Amino acid sequence: MTAVIAGAPPAAVPVGAGPRRPRSARRAWLLRLMSVATAIGLWQVLTAAHVRWWLRFDTLPTVDEIFTTLVRRLGTDQYWLDLAQSLIRILTGFGLAAAAGVATGILLGRSRVAADVVGPLTELVRPIPAIAVVPVAILLFPAGEQGIVFITFLAAYFPILVSTRHAVRALPTLWEDSVRTLGGGRWEVLSQVVFPGILPGVFGGLSVGMGVSWICVISAEMISGRLGTGYRTWQAYTLLAYPDVFVGIITIGVLGFATSAAVELLGRRLTRWLPRSDEDAR
Repeated sequence: MTAVIAGAPPAAVPVGAGPRRPRSARRAWLLRLMSVATAIGLWQVLTAAHVRWWLRFDTLPTVDEIFTTLVRRLGTDQYWLDLAQSLIRILTGFGLAAAAGVATGILLGRSRVAADVVGPLTELVRPIPAIAVVPVAILLFPAGEQGIVFITFLAAYFPILVSTRHAVRALPTLWEDSVRTLGGGRWEVLSQVVFPGILPGVFGGLSVGMGVSWICVISAEMISGRLGTGYRTWQAYTLLAYPDVFVGIITIGVLGFATSAAVELLGRRLTRWLPRSDEDAR
């Protein structure tokens, strides 16, 4: 028998183990903020000193100029109209791609006939960059808005499809056999095995698809848009308004970060049953 000493702290729980995680999380966030602040400070020093050594920082605006322009642009209706237009395009195209990509990925992963009929077509079209289809979209759709949404859809569709298909094929057959042994049908297999089992892979594809969508929607706006953050950024470049160019770049970065973080947060909420490491918990 094991002797228990009254009043002694439990040996399995080290003293001070509780606050370590919040402290390490605060340290991680502090390091992240410091890295961003260091990069901004270095940019200010290089541009204010007109450094010209291999890279020509003397042609770029300083942080002060960019910040002043950003504050001015935030007070205009045009800035928010462009931002809303880009968000509508990205959310529409990405939403359609998410629905179609997941459905097609499950179909290709579950049906051998669909994999033989549709699979070769997707593999032929998948290597083509979505931005290369801009001329086709202009000819195919009567309105430029529809063409930009189509480019956004195409950019996100294939990463989501591929990740979903791989996730379906990676599911252990034992899970499906267990459900069928208990009398479950096709719907029970899909709802109790396939859908929950592929969620981590699906959200991996959604995260990649969101990033690629932003690249393509901004490029499409620069080429054929009339409104949007990408269109306004390219217009500023043609007018040599370089602080406005960097305001557009910052806006695109913030929008991309926010939408990708939203996808990741949704994925964490829907897959909270998965075991988490300390890094994921942060």
